[in-house]
Amino acid sequence: MTRRHTYTAVILAAIGAMIVGLGVWITREDRADRASASSRDLPDNAASGALPSGRCAAGPLLEPGCGAWWGAYVPYAENGSLKDAVYAFEKKIGRRLDLVYNYHDMSNTERDGVLLTPDEQELGRDRMLMLAWESTVWTEPHHENWTETQLGWRDVAAGKFDRDIIDPQARRLKAYGKRVFFSFDQETDFRTPDAGTPEEFVAAYRHIHDRFARLGVDNVVWVWTVSGYLGHADLMKALYPGDAYVDWIGMDQYNYYRCQRSASWLDFESSQRPAYDWLRANISAEKPIMLSEFSTAPDPERPDRQRGWYEAIPQVAPDLPGVRALVHWNRPVPGENCDLTVNKGPALEGYRKAGEAPYFNQPLPTR
Repeated sequence: MTRRHTYTAVILAAIGAMIVGLGVWITREDRADRASASSRDLPDNAASGALPSGRCAAGPLLEPGCGAWWGAYVPYAENGSLKDAVYAFEKKIGRRLDLVYNYHDMSNTERDGVLLTPDEQELGRDRMLMLAWESTVWTEPHHENWTETQLGWRDVAAGKFDRDIIDPQARRLKAYGKRVFFSFDQETDFRTPDAGTPEEFVAAYRHIHDRFARLGVDNVVWVWTVSGYLGHADLMKALYPGDAYVDWIGMDQYNYYRCQRSASWLDFESSQRPAYDWLRANISAEKPIMLSEFSTAPDPERPDRQRGWYEAIPQVAPDLPGVRALVHWNRPVPGENCDLTVNKGPALEGYRKAGEAPYFNQPLPTR
């Protein structure tokens, strides 16, 4: 090679190195910008302040040392705000909720598919959050008319949604820092066979649990939620992911009465005791239980009956000692005589009175 050729080769090599270096720098800057933008989208860390101490302080899995948490699911306000709906509900019942329960799909959209929305973050400053995550994509905002597309447990378990759906939400929960209750596909016994088999549910549940752990999400308290309908006893057993994957057990039992054309009015204890006893005998005698949805339909012939139903809760709850959280379902369901809310009248009076009980007023964890 001549000296000129050698010189030219050296120059070209230097220029090439500069281009490569520039490309690396641009790539790094681009990645940094994307990471910065992504970080701005993450929730603020809500884990702050000293933890309550003493006999009644909550344990590491948010189990209260005394009594039980008092919570509710409250549908979004007409203006689309969850916080406005919760604040209005709290004004009616005369107290702040310990726990706000909200539902999400896996659409990964800001509307319903992002865990820890700005409203949830604000409400979570002074309350605990319970997030139910469904392996569906809802047809209408906030599951308005209960229509959806099921994604399928088999695909969840296979990791099909890890990168685009599960991992981003896991990172958001981790960034939030404060402990949250979390339920995957609540009332799972009513999701078969559309979503898959019991074995596929267990695999999907464990996959999400393990994926969160792999990403360092250690502030999630895992709630396995079934209906508690004893006609599904064998099915519920088959759907249990195992003690290592479950922190709390959730059950959804109601006094539907005329809403489901039942001839029998069930008082609060009669509506909850059978499922509670079955779960204690067949699933776990030790794990805390959450009444993750409960309510009573009205008696159209005896409107005052709802007041007594709610007023009895503080007397009954201590006799269900495993129940450490009660979450009212404050939304009507389709059908005649199916207003399950406590927004007015005797139902509100009874619920408001029950919420004053010391048993349901315990020190809240701050992180």
